[in-house]
Amino acid sequence: MAPINDRRSIRKFLDKEIPLELIKEILEAGRMAPSPKNRQPWKYIVFGNKQKQELLDCMELGIKREEHTKSLLPKSASGIPDAKNTLRIMREAPIIILVLNTNGKSPFLTVDPDERIMEICDTLSIGASIENILLRAEELELGTLWIANTCFAYGELVEYLCTDKQLVGAIAVGYANENPHPRPRKALEEIVEMRV
Repeated sequence: MAPINDRRSIRKFLDKEIPLELIKEILEAGRMAPSPKNRQPWKYIVFGNKQKQELLDCMELGIKREEHTKSLLPKSASGIPDAKNTLRIMREAPIIILVLNTNGKSPFLTVDPDERIMEICDTLSIGASIENILLRAEELELGTLWIANTCFAYGELVEYLCTDKQLVGAIAVGYANENPHPRPRKALEEIVEMRV
């Protein structure tokens, strides 16, 4: 259980390049995740160097637009400062992996109940895939940060990607420049109800 217990969300990265073989290895771990009906709904787009900067410039434009208009997520506007900090962290990480649901549509579109159930199942699968990536990265002594703040720049990012697939989030990857303490966890009795 060492990778599970040792994994931390890293928000400070060293300025050190990651060998492509290690990126492929963590993505291979993600590929092995379970999915309903073996749909394997994940797609990973890896950004580094100049392409990463272009992507993050696009994300910055989206965050600024949302900060001023609050048009996509008006009830979540209090999260914009955190999104700006996340963008700073992403700029520091040498690699950003965007995560798509290949079966999903924009979260800003209405879907019928059957599509919603499929989307939930696919999102669970993608979560398992991302967790595999995070745990394999931990084993390879890479730091990671699982990112959902892409939501504030959703339109700008999918336009940049030229995709109609659902953008789920991102993963920042690099060599950690910090060793955070474990975050508090709820006690087992707070989260488990036994009916046995």
